[in-house]
Amino acid sequence: MLDPTSLLVDQLQAFDDSRSRCPIAVNARLGIAVLSHAEVVRILDDPETFSSAVSAHHAAVPNGFDPPKHTMYRELINRYFTQQKTAEFEPDCKRVATELVDTLPCDEPVEVMSRFALHFAMRVQRRWLGWPPSSEPSLREWIVRRHHATLDNDPVARGAIAEEFDGVIMGVLSDRRSTTSPRLDDLTQELLDERIEGRPLTDPELISIMRNWTVGELATIAASVGIVIRHLAVHPVLQNRLRRHPELISMSIDEILRIVPPLISNRRVTTRVVDVGGFTIPRHERVTVLWASANRDELVFGSSNEFDAAGHAPDNLLYGRGIHQCPGAGLARMELRVVTEVLLSRMTSIDLAEDVPDPAPFPDGGYRSVSVRFSST
Repeated sequence: MLDPTSLLVDQLQAFDDSRSRCPIAVNARLGIAVLSHAEVVRILDDPETFSSAVSAHHAAVPNGFDPPKHTMYRELINRYFTQQKTAEFEPDCKRVATELVDTLPCDEPVEVMSRFALHFAMRVQRRWLGWPPSSEPSLREWIVRRHHATLDNDPVARGAIAEEFDGVIMGVLSDRRSTTSPRLDDLTQELLDERIEGRPLTDPELISIMRNWTVGELATIAASVGIVIRHLAVHPVLQNRLRRHPELISMSIDEILRIVPPLISNRRVTTRVVDVGGFTIPRHERVTVLWASANRDELVFGSSNEFDAAGHAPDNLLYGRGIHQCPGAGLARMELRVVTEVLLSRMTSIDLAEDVPDPAPFPDGGYRSVSVRFSST
């Protein structure tokens, strides 16, 4: 069993404790939760048995589809995350990072989640999408409200907030379609011009894609920035090594985010009776894939907190695996590398200014707050 209270106090410790006893746990909120790396990999590699079509009412495009439908939409999505597009966006991403880093005060405590990480995530994602600066305040307010509804485990509030955000996206799309608005040459307009099976994308399809590119990315990138900054503050030897060898930053970030994950879980549903870890799961049963636990499995990575970026890279599930591996992994890696490069080049030291970590409760990843002191020359 996974104690619900422990998920709110220190979910990573709860996963570690449960995984040491059994690769499977049962929880009222999670259903059947899969904790071990081996069993998670098995599920990810078998989409026929473990379907991603977990919701009949709010299917995510393309994450909530199975082949062959998933394949068709995934091919469309992949066009937005090519190496060329990522490279073209990198200078803009660096400008965002530099502008924000240059506003950080030095030699005093800075709460980086609210002061820096969230701002970076919102600004870089807004520019990638081509949304106007006026959208930032509403995005920030929406994220805070969503966070509180998640902590309260209030499904009614979460549903209302989700619908509200869908309305924000619909407003952006309606503005783009207006005959009085100038046509903009950006990613949002490109998506509006897309065709699938010879037809334009429907509004629900567009909203689902853009919801994933905003809601999902904002939370994940902000959490990742906080995790990386705190890890570097706690490990000054690594911090200084990365200053001297910036070519190691990207791989090191992947390993930092394996140890303290920004993403906690994902859902599947069984299509047949299946045995997982010695536990028989019936058909049509909800299964929670716990990335956060699998990526800390001692049978694969040794000690959960052992740092070995190169050695652990082949088994790191940070960006998923199989047909649903994150299409935006290259973009996310670039954004996190760039913001880390700018921080390390601008700041001579990053030191912890807090006594104990403040981990985010399930289902959020990372930390609720991270307080550090920056120093610069």
